[in-house]
Amino acid sequence: MKKLIGPFAEIIPLTGLATGGAINDSRLQIINHGGVIVENGLILQTGNFEELKALYPALPLEEIIEESVLIPGFVDCHTHICFAGSRAKDYSLRIQGKSYLEIAKSGGGIWDSVTQTRLAGEDLLTSLLLKRVQRHLTEGVTTIEVKSGYGLNLDNELKQLRTIAKVNGQTAADLIPTCLAAHLLPKDFKGSAMDYLNDVIENLLPVIKAEQLAGRVDIFIEESAFDVPAALHYLMAAKAMGFQLTVHADQFTTGGLEVAVQTGALSADHLEASGTQEIGLISGSDTVAVVLPGASLGLGMSYAPARKLLDAGACVAIASDWNPGSAPMGDLLMQAAVMSASEKLSTAEVFAGITFRAARALGLHDRGKLETGMKADMQAYPCSDYREIVYHQGKMKPYTVWKSGVQIS
Repeated sequence: MKKLIGPFAEIIPLTGLATGGAINDSRLQIINHGGVIVENGLILQTGNFEELKALYPALPLEEIIEESVLIPGFVDCHTHICFAGSRAKDYSLRIQGKSYLEIAKSGGGIWDSVTQTRLAGEDLLTSLLLKRVQRHLTEGVTTIEVKSGYGLNLDNELKQLRTIAKVNGQTAADLIPTCLAAHLLPKDFKGSAMDYLNDVIENLLPVIKAEQLAGRVDIFIEESAFDVPAALHYLMAAKAMGFQLTVHADQFTTGGLEVAVQTGALSADHLEASGTQEIGLISGSDTVAVVLPGASLGLGMSYAPARKLLDAGACVAIASDWNPGSAPMGDLLMQAAVMSASEKLSTAEVFAGITFRAARALGLHDRGKLETGMKADMQAYPCSDYREIVYHQGKMKPYTVWKSGVQIS
């Protein structure tokens, strides 16, 4: 079905912008008193509302009464929202001065979430995940990457991935599953880190492939998780099996980003510890730099060097890292807006980082812009100037969200 939606005070289609590098707000195309024609879930045309109405006089109209700004739906390219339980105890210890690694070594951290997620039945896990997805969707996030990684054995990793698949059929949002069985070495695994990764390669990944539960794998390269040689072995084996790659890289120490670039990963995520050498490496590659301000806020750490990455020409995406430990808030727009004040990111760079550049981190090229042939994933904000959206630092929320052209909130 074809329809005209509008009029909007402004449409910001994010067209004509570079894949990587800095973007000044002056580069943004602004369609004043705009309309958009949608057909079969895709953008057919954008332009002046009155001109479109005159061009297609018989077209059904979905009229917008409130003055508003239309932008593409957000893409959150890094989340851990399939989990059970809380890590409020960890947070309390952290704000008393304990470090992330100290908490992990004392029995908290990721292993605490693994324990609670293993105990949760699939029905409970489904309910919890669906609730988080629906919240994200009402806040304009129409595509959501969701990782496993709180199972860390065959049965529980499959439980997580099957839960993600189940919820994907119950929500309008698109869920992009990622296998993060290489989150850390399970305490109950009898063997070395390399033994564990080989077990994942030989026993888990073939089942994931056969059931089509995920097309992507991730690994955490860090002192508390897996070292560089083990990660290289794992990623190359997964790549040979046909999986796309992403990497938790340079959160506390460097080394992971180099592995991501070397293996041709779609993205290297975190990068808080990345310096000049690492910035040069990723800027000269096709790997997307995914920065995670929510983790910096939750851990009390410096932000990833987003400004330096952009100025060096990197493709920088921004994701929430929504998880029960280091980033429990999960508000993508708020985190991006707050980080932009510290890192001096333009509104255009923020929008690009949570739309088409984030989609690129997931290997998706059919969303994140309002142009012909793209998915009609859109959101409208109650204002007449696009700059208000970031100015309110996440407190202004969309009043209407469309997924594939269908109004869902």
